[in-house]
Amino acid sequence: MAKPPRVVIIGAGVVGSALADELTERGWTDVTVVDQGPLFTPGGSSSHAPGLVFQTNPSKTMTELATYTVEKLSGLTLDGRWCFRQVGGLEVATTEARLHDLKRRFGLAASWGVEAALLDPDQCAAVHPLLDPARILGGFHVPTDGLAKAVRAVEAQARRAIERGARFLGGHTVTGIGQSAGRVTGVETDQGFVPADVVVCAAGFWGPRIGWMAGLTVPLLPLAHQYATTGPVPALAGVNDPVLEATRPILRHQDRDLYFREHGDRLGIGSYGHRPMPVRDFLSPAEAPVMPSVLPFTADDFAPAWRDSVALLPDLAATAVEEGMNGVFSFTTDGFPLLGEHRELAGFWVAEAVWVTHSAGVARAVARWLVDGDPGIDLHECDLHRFETVQLAPRYVEERAKQNFIEVYDVVHPLQPMDRPRPLRTSPFHPRQRELGAVFLEGAGWERPHWYASNAAAVTPPRDEWSARYWSPIVAGEAAATRERVAMYDMTPLKRFEVSGPGALGFLQRLTTNNVDKTVGSVTYTLMLDCEGGIRSDLTVARLGDQTFQVGANGPLDEDWMRRHLPDSVQLRDITGGTCCIGLWGPRAREVLQPLTDADFSNAGLKYFRARRAYVGEVPVTAMRLSYVGELGWELYTSADLGLKLWDMLWEAGREHGIVAAGRSAFNSLRLEKGYRAWGTDMTTENDPFEAGLAFAVRMDKGDFIGRSALVARPAAPDRRLTCLTLDDPAAVVMGKEPVYAGGASAGYVTSASYGYTIGRTVAYAWLPASLSVPGTAVAVEYFGVRLPATVRAEPLFDPKMERIRS
Repeated sequence: MAKPPRVVIIGAGVVGSALADELTERGWTDVTVVDQGPLFTPGGSSSHAPGLVFQTNPSKTMTELATYTVEKLSGLTLDGRWCFRQVGGLEVATTEARLHDLKRRFGLAASWGVEAALLDPDQCAAVHPLLDPARILGGFHVPTDGLAKAVRAVEAQARRAIERGARFLGGHTVTGIGQSAGRVTGVETDQGFVPADVVVCAAGFWGPRIGWMAGLTVPLLPLAHQYATTGPVPALAGVNDPVLEATRPILRHQDRDLYFREHGDRLGIGSYGHRPMPVRDFLSPAEAPVMPSVLPFTADDFAPAWRDSVALLPDLAATAVEEGMNGVFSFTTDGFPLLGEHRELAGFWVAEAVWVTHSAGVARAVARWLVDGDPGIDLHECDLHRFETVQLAPRYVEERAKQNFIEVYDVVHPLQPMDRPRPLRTSPFHPRQRELGAVFLEGAGWERPHWYASNAAAVTPPRDEWSARYWSPIVAGEAAATRERVAMYDMTPLKRFEVSGPGALGFLQRLTTNNVDKTVGSVTYTLMLDCEGGIRSDLTVARLGDQTFQVGANGPLDEDWMRRHLPDSVQLRDITGGTCCIGLWGPRAREVLQPLTDADFSNAGLKYFRARRAYVGEVPVTAMRLSYVGELGWELYTSADLGLKLWDMLWEAGREHGIVAAGRSAFNSLRLEKGYRAWGTDMTTENDPFEAGLAFAVRMDKGDFIGRSALVARPAAPDRRLTCLTLDDPAAVVMGKEPVYAGGASAGYVTSASYGYTIGRTVAYAWLPASLSVPGTAVAVEYFGVRLPATVRAEPLFDPKMERIRS
């Protein structure tokens, strides 16, 4: 636009006010914030939030959003009163399992650059004297965590935005979203129409209602959460200045789903230990006795929480709960916010399911996204369009959101699947997989075999309890069978599209980094970049006709990006659900497949990274000669109705060759031995192809493509690299996200890791400074507080000359 657009933000809470502040700071001053409630306590979640800000999170993105929130709010005051106090955060353990997990959290803090310390019981009691050291085993302390006064932060940021030209309108209930020709035109309120070029929904738990007005599903569930305040606690008498309210760290007793913060001489107690309480109907601000987000306190639900509180903090026995509430917060199916632009209504954005903890960080990212076209941070975990259609079903959203409420303070393993609703999506091979004793985990609604009980286990080094969860020594046997004989892998859950039409080639050339203008039958590994040169995804593109391509992708975000750039001359069709795929891989794969078909599957007949259509028995397949386990073989695609027939033919033909069905655990081990990257784990939009080791997938001489100009401007020699490591101890295992140390200082973090059964030790990939990515460099990976020696290795570790895969 020639001048900054008119922006309307729906919601004057902690997200809406922060976004107005961030936008006006960047020169977008024609900003109007509307809310149905009074300013600056409009009645949403931030109007009653206890204001705890804990930065450390398994997600690097969420940690960075919280860290910026701390940084920004620490610098705010309102009429001389504080908006954020860095009293610190303390998590205590009363069980060995929790103590062990606090060591993992300490490692996460180191990975993401958060100052932290592990404390013994006496040290915990020294920083929080209400604790009896005899009742705890240890703690995790982050001195920069703290307390936000959310209502003050709302007004302080709103005032700054108003000084720059923004206006805030309380008492304006949104009744509709104006739209014309696929673009938003403004917001209809009960006080009249407010025109806009950009509308941002930051309405909190009213988000689904606003989304419905715009024709958008906003998949969040409002749930009530209990918060109580005690009477005076004798041990707190005279401790806290009434103005400052708190001096001791905010305290979390996650073994009992509890947190605590000081209110002068009283203590506030929050509990996630009660039953999930979905809230579907809300009173208006005028009708609500307190505010729409504050519901009556249900004392019976809180009774167990009070007993557990007194057990941890014995001084509470001298007081009692004086008041409480059931406060409403937004929960999503995976615990992450919902951020992004509506694909079908240009200019309509959402910033939803955001708690005070991440509010300023989210606001900055969305402001950058709007003003600069890039959020400046990897947001794929938070993107509005990350879900499959089945994951938007109301019953799905409710089940998963309630489970996330239950698990807020649980020790959750990175591989731990949700229990329900399952099963949802199954491949045609599912009956045979169950017969073979498949152990299923779940992803994107798909049931994914991770190993099969029918297979033999191999001898492996003993594992610690954490890495042994969702793992079996059978995995080693499946990996060995793939390397030595032949295995079948269910690749059906991989997202795939058919791209066709007169402009299909030009569209893919513009969208991707590699040259896909090759002969029919070619398969190309390529990348999609954002405008800043960051990696949005990696794809395999098979040219099946002059203007017909099959694209293997990573998920719904790829479809969203592709559709946003799709010309009228091109059709994009998601074919995942109607098709299926078997990866047939191993040195005997050709001996299994060739007798079943008249097509020539010799090395000369179908070379590496080529595709062809053929019949396997009676089953028509699209065969692509590629392998992400580093062995000879093919991805064999057919329609879903013929999938079981294809499985049975391959299985029967493979018996004499020792065929096995193998799962994703073996797949992950084998792909790391081969050095193959996983998008979203090993690289994201924060990484470019050169530092990620994917320069081979970029053809700068093919013509223009999205992100090319940004790559031209990047340094020729990256200052960091995705680096291959192996642990020196053959019995040591790490899982991913652990900090990497060099010379005693934290230097980077692990992305993917798995035991490499072929090479006999753990393989890990890590982001490290380029100076450390030299093969032979000694580093250490910290795993639950223990630093494990590791060595930088040249990659790939397995078959570097590609002799097996090209045989």
